[in-house]
Amino acid sequence: MTRWAAFVVSRKWWVLAVAVAAVVLSGLWGLGVFGKMSQEGYFDPDSESARVTTLINEKLGQQSPDIVAIYTAPDGRTVDDIGPEVQERLSAFQQEWPTDSVVSYWSVSGSAAEPMLSLDGTKAIATVVVDWDSDVDLADIDAMTEDLTVPGVESEFAGGTLVGHSFNQHLQQDLLKAEAIAIPITLLLLVVIFGTVTAAAVPVFVGMLTVFSALGTLRLLTEITEISSFALNVASLLGLGLAIDYGLFIVSRFREELGRGSDTAEAVRRTVLTAGRTVMFSGLLLVCAFAGMLVFPQPVIRSLGFGAIASVTSAAILSLTAIPALLAILGHRINSLAWRKGAVERGDARAERFWSGVVTKVMRRPVVFSVTIVAGLLVLASPLLRVTLGEITYTALPADDPSRAATETMYTEFASAGDAAGILLRGSDGQPPTTAQLSEFSQDLRAVDGIDQVRLVATTDDVSVLTATFNNDVPGGELVRDIRALDPPDGTDVMVGGGAALTQDTNASIVSHLPLMITIMVVSTLILLFLAFGSVVLPIKAVAMAGLSLAATFGILTWIFQEGHGASLLGVTPNPLEPTFVVLILAVVFGLSTDYEVFLMSRMVEARQSGADTEEAVRIGTARTGRIVTAAAALLIIVTGAFTISGLSIMRFLGVGMIIALIIDATVVRMLLVPSLVKLMGEANWWAPAWMRRVYEKVGIGH
Repeated sequence: MTRWAAFVVSRKWWVLAVAVAAVVLSGLWGLGVFGKMSQEGYFDPDSESARVTTLINEKLGQQSPDIVAIYTAPDGRTVDDIGPEVQERLSAFQQEWPTDSVVSYWSVSGSAAEPMLSLDGTKAIATVVVDWDSDVDLADIDAMTEDLTVPGVESEFAGGTLVGHSFNQHLQQDLLKAEAIAIPITLLLLVVIFGTVTAAAVPVFVGMLTVFSALGTLRLLTEITEISSFALNVASLLGLGLAIDYGLFIVSRFREELGRGSDTAEAVRRTVLTAGRTVMFSGLLLVCAFAGMLVFPQPVIRSLGFGAIASVTSAAILSLTAIPALLAILGHRINSLAWRKGAVERGDARAERFWSGVVTKVMRRPVVFSVTIVAGLLVLASPLLRVTLGEITYTALPADDPSRAATETMYTEFASAGDAAGILLRGSDGQPPTTAQLSEFSQDLRAVDGIDQVRLVATTDDVSVLTATFNNDVPGGELVRDIRALDPPDGTDVMVGGGAALTQDTNASIVSHLPLMITIMVVSTLILLFLAFGSVVLPIKAVAMAGLSLAATFGILTWIFQEGHGASLLGVTPNPLEPTFVVLILAVVFGLSTDYEVFLMSRMVEARQSGADTEEAVRIGTARTGRIVTAAAALLIIVTGAFTISGLSIMRFLGVGMIIALIIDATVVRMLLVPSLVKLMGEANWWAPAWMRRVYEKVGIGH
């Protein structure tokens, strides 16, 4: 770090130019990422239900249509009357677009046509499976639905691919709106915090560079692995927020060094060696937190982890290159363009007096503060005992989204659209199940309470495929368990798939992998914090505080999003928590919690190494970082809170979760609970066994 600080000071223009040029070029190339993001990857590919889907698709072709067109007969006409017009449009569509199949109510007969007619007989369905191996992609989906529209006939469009495309469109629109709102508000808040326009502009400038950098990194990742469209929003806004936070921390330290009388070069060197070292360490902690997401088999979770790691890495690298170079160029001009004369000095002094007063009161009654806060957080966490996991469905789309409306029409007005299990019965010795075996197992299925209908779809090679249609009296998860509990006929094996089975298997997979993710986060954090502080107690306390913040956050989220308290104010329908975003919030909040711990404790440790006792170190550390930590949290609340303007309920869940977590952690936990606990533990805070102390002296990165 010493050599790097000297290099940045001596080559400031080169460092800034190279950093900006590299980011801009990668960002321009990264704009092509929008057409390469995946809409799938929510399921564990090794689960039984996912393997059933794969086998059925391999043996019978894709069973789930990409597009479901719903045609409603106008007043005075029947679905049979509009048949010729629809058929003509479908024939033209097949000539225009590559398809694997186009099936409609008018192209089949008998029992095959019945499920494609609505219950009131006014609507009929056509299904389209697109040949994606041809020269088409998701960008063509809107043109496809336009070509499927029949003039004079109300035409609605549903289907898994179309719903996924709607998610992607909303995510892109939300990202633009969020950044358009967050960046100017953040700049205004930074002007208030710093007192000068110049100082405020530095973190925002680097934040915008980080967004560009994230685009390029994600584009590169799409060439290597499957990346979910959700990763783009997470990486962009998280990168923007972290870069601004890091910029706030570094610029504040630089101005502090200037205020002590250092010249520009020395101030930059001291800033890189102190705040820069902390930022680098913070980035490592966050990367370790997000690395825990890579253990999950679901591609969407791994891609969110990759996106978050990309944003953290970009924010940290740019904070250690572009910001020090800018500061070396600006020098004392960092305090120019003050919004009011003397605002800089008065703001810094006022903040230090305020937080010094707060921490002094906390340390006078450490037991009262610590017991009260811990008890309060445990009360907030109590709804977590009732948490259940669900899935992402079309209901996460805005209520006025056309594909959501069409999907609701399909589910409510067509008898065949209810949930069902896809059951694969495999025979022995390469032979398909016999008629007797199929009959026996079908009877067992019909005897299961909650199954309305059992139908043989097809028999091919050594397997037969059955569908068991559910009614609404018994939850789908229970029915899947009941079906799997059935003994298959002698000489056969049974595998169960379908929507409910996929949800059940996915949630079970996530729950089973959570301990490994948490172990990776906790162990890596303990090791890194020990290497930073040389203490055994401080890392354990940091992990415990992160656990408290997480428990309280998820307790509140369960109370709102699952149990429905205040859900109407947010415009969301109460549902079980979506596990993918539970994992994401877990990683983000744990990472940020330990991140703020590093910001706070690094100044305490620095003060103690300068000769202060524990109580004085706590007072100095809190007084000098209180404003920075709470300001950093406020800025990140603005940026990530922009998720709450999304029409997608899952993004609102993420935004509200981040707001709650940041408020709890950066104020109650970090500024009140941590000082009280450090005061209570006294000199024990700095304890480590002799052999660990020797390890720290050799490889520690905090001294």
